[in-house]
Amino acid sequence: MSAYDQAGLARAAVSEVGAALAALAPDTVEQVCDELLAARRIACYGVGREGLAIRALAMRLFHCGLDVHVVGDMTVPPLHRGDLLVVSAGPGAFATVLALQGVARAAGARVLCFTAQPDSQSARAADRVAVIPAQTMADDREAATVLPMGSCYESALLLLGDLVALRVRDRTNQSSVDLRNRHTNLE
Repeated sequence: MSAYDQAGLARAAVSEVGAALAALAPDTVEQVCDELLAARRIACYGVGREGLAIRALAMRLFHCGLDVHVVGDMTVPPLHRGDLLVVSAGPGAFATVLALQGVARAAGARVLCFTAQPDSQSARAADRVAVIPAQTMADDREAATVLPMGSCYESALLLLGDLVALRVRDRTNQSSVDLRNRHTNLE
């Protein structure tokens, strides 16, 4: 029976996610912030584990004081010109993401798409694309990564969301206390 190397697997997983973040285009965070800060209202959407990372981004942007909502919640308002839909389509496209992109664009809103597939249908349907160069379900090769399926992309998306929130905080001249004051007290 072989020994389970938890520490080694953890180092390999962190290395894979770190490599994906290190390979981002140098202006990725600034371009994402430009879109977010130019928007009057922001709606966020993703499916599965990507959806969890997008919800985390929405929460952090709310803490930064932005008017942000999660598609599917009962209180999400309609989007119009001047608004932004933020979606994640790591493997390139999901039917629901494409449909929401179409609705948002028809209403005059801009679309920001996080993806690992820059030439995909969802990327082409977006006004701005943030490419996260990480393995997804579209290119799942067991020998290529220690993390399963799309975990590297999803984890990198989660951390990129925090990097974006930190930059939004800085660009809007806020402190960590300002963000903390917007955190819910209903926990």
